Amino acid sequence: MTASDQETPAESPAPSDAPALVDAPAPTGVPAVDGPVSADGPAPAPGRMTPRQARTLRIAAASLVLVALGAVLAVRLASRTSVLVVGAYGLAMILCGVVIELSRHGRTRLGTYLLGAGLAAALAADWLLLP
Repeated sequence: MTASDQETPAESPAPSDAPALVDAPAPTGVPAVDGPVSADGPAPAPGRMTPRQARTLRIAAASLVLVALGAVLAVRLASRTSVLVVGAYGLAMILCGVVIELSRHGRTRLGTYLLGAGLAAALAADWLLLP
């Protein structure tokens, strides 16, 4: 067998060539990434919140409402003990917990709608049902 009869297999790049492949410039027309890419996606337009900021804001708002409802429940129970008072404010507090969980799982719009509707229902129940 001669040297021309023996074909050498296709060579893979040597380990010393690997950094050259990584540091190669981006092809034309492909934007280069200058900084770390966020898990929230691209940067929002000016004046808008990122999804993470929106979730944090909804969680903080629902937590604040939860604490306020607990304080109002304590005041209402001190003035008049009633199962209806506990039921109305207890359901509103449970709804705040649901909103917090929805916001943690990325359902911020649904959580906002539920929080608004729940607060309106709690205020209506307090005004209409509770003496």
